[in-house]
Amino acid sequence: MTASIWQSRPPALYGHRKHDRLTNALWTLSAAFGVVTALSRWKPSKVTPVRRTVDTVIVKRELITPDVVALTLADPAGGLLPSWTPGAHIDVALPSGRIRQYSLSGPPGRRTDYRIAVRRIADGGGGSIEMHGLAEGDPLTFEGPRNAFHLGSGESEVLFVIGGIGVTPILPMIREAHAAGIDWRAVYAGRDREYMPLLDEVLAVAPERVTVWADDERGGFAGVDELLAGAGPHTAVYVCGPAAMLDAVRIARDEHADAPLHYERFAAAPIIDGVPFELELARSGRVLSVPADRSALAVMLDDDPTTPYSCQQGFCGTCRISVLRGEVDRHGRTAEADDEMLVCVSRSRGERIVIDR
Repeated sequence: MTASIWQSRPPALYGHRKHDRLTNALWTLSAAFGVVTALSRWKPSKVTPVRRTVDTVIVKRELITPDVVALTLADPAGGLLPSWTPGAHIDVALPSGRIRQYSLSGPPGRRTDYRIAVRRIADGGGGSIEMHGLAEGDPLTFEGPRNAFHLGSGESEVLFVIGGIGVTPILPMIREAHAAGIDWRAVYAGRDREYMPLLDEVLAVAPERVTVWADDERGGFAGVDELLAGAGPHTAVYVCGPAAMLDAVRIARDEHADAPLHYERFAAAPIIDGVPFELELARSGRVLSVPADRSALAVMLDDDPTTPYSCQQGFCGTCRISVLRGEVDRHGRTAEADDEMLVCVSRSRGERIVIDR
């Protein structure tokens, strides 16, 4: 039987930490579906998912901070782009063939054009440098939009915690929350105002609801007490920013385990309780050692920097590879067939796994 997307029942959809009715219902349907497919000849792994590709052109390029460029994309024929909701991102196909995810940061639901913002990272994987090299008039293709970072419809009190480029998915959420009459506040932290993208637009929504923490003005980094100031036991917290910020907020909010906590990473999550294993590359016969605290993808990139990847979180499928022997310990957020592995998050259940590489 094809492995389930969920190896164990998740607490709830979209970041809640306790079970809800919708998740329970979906889990029951998933279990029933597994029984039906097990008794039939139909194999889910044989079904090819429909992928929606959209061709656009860059109609505006703006340097909004010294290291962040904003690109506005539109249909070359003037048509409408696919519908979207705050928190959504698109999978952009760069001219080099790289795939990178960028959050939509324009007015909520706007379909005449999309806006994305990209921070240049000199020692990153090369995607941001390539994006900064694009100009107005250049074509750009993407898939999506997709959303794993929704603003909950039932929220009454919300705190948005923003770090740097993490503003991109949260700005549309702030606009939507304000329009819906939700009691919201935001804390936006960065090294100085010049390097805090879209700060003017965040403040324009309701400046009295926004706390700006610029390190150069405050004399140091914002601690978790400053980031979560005023957040009560029932406050829904949405956070997007550097990994250290996300981890600090998650740990601090554990004291309010029933309060909604939603977050989105722009980098790979840390590996918890990992077990070392060996990765055998069948075509060359070489064997790579994957330590307990690193992903198979990270080790493969050390061996071959051209190894394709994108999200590093198990949902885009760019790093999917074929498995020839061995059992996969699956951690992906998108489906993996019996003979597939998302090397950015999934690992081996045994001492060695053999891949078609």
